[in-house]
Amino acid sequence: MFRQASRLLARTAASRRSRAFSSDVPATPAQDSNFIESWTKVIPNLDPPKTPSSFMTPRPATPSSIPSKLTVNFVLPYASELSGKEVDMVIVPATTGQMGVLPGHVPTIAELKPGILSVHEGNDVTKYFLSSGFALIHANSVADIIAIEAVPVDRLDPALVQKGLADFTQKLSSASTDLEKAEAQIGVDVHSAMNSAITDDHQMTEISEDT
Repeated sequence: MFRQASRLLARTAASRRSRAFSSDVPATPAQDSNFIESWTKVIPNLDPPKTPSSFMTPRPATPSSIPSKLTVNFVLPYASELSGKEVDMVIVPATTGQMGVLPGHVPTIAELKPGILSVHEGNDVTKYFLSSGFALIHANSVADIIAIEAVPVDRLDPALVQKGLADFTQKLSSASTDLEKAEAQIGVDVHSAMNSAITDDHQMTEISEDT
């Protein structure tokens, strides 16, 4: 039984190694020759329709060696905060814990929870508070960070955060339905994370000023 299990694991590992990562797939859009041929036969006077891949810009090639910088794209539904920004490291608030990403990081997709995104560039550190989202780390040392809402930590109002936390805590204690409890719990979680972000940022500022 153990021999069979070891052979199965070996075959699984081999298949995973042979499977290309998305960033290893050729960046040039692939055309379906069978579809184009069929389209031309049926409607020769019209050009075949374009697919989404036709409008995508080629992705950077995967480097043969680990680059010195991590390229970061940080986008929101209504704005692009960072586009092709080369940095030393980012730390994202993954649901599994704070995750540091350096150049050469293993390809990963991480769900993000309310917390701090830290962008490290030399001695400068820029911090954003994220509500939720995803981080996609590619094999070519490119990190795409997508958030629903984000704001620089230094723009958070401590008084408003404390008020929001108190309001949602009150709503949670008085909630009578599952929907009301879920909505109130989300509010408590987000405002608690914002409160922690403000506290940690103030502590780090005091430490840097003392040194």
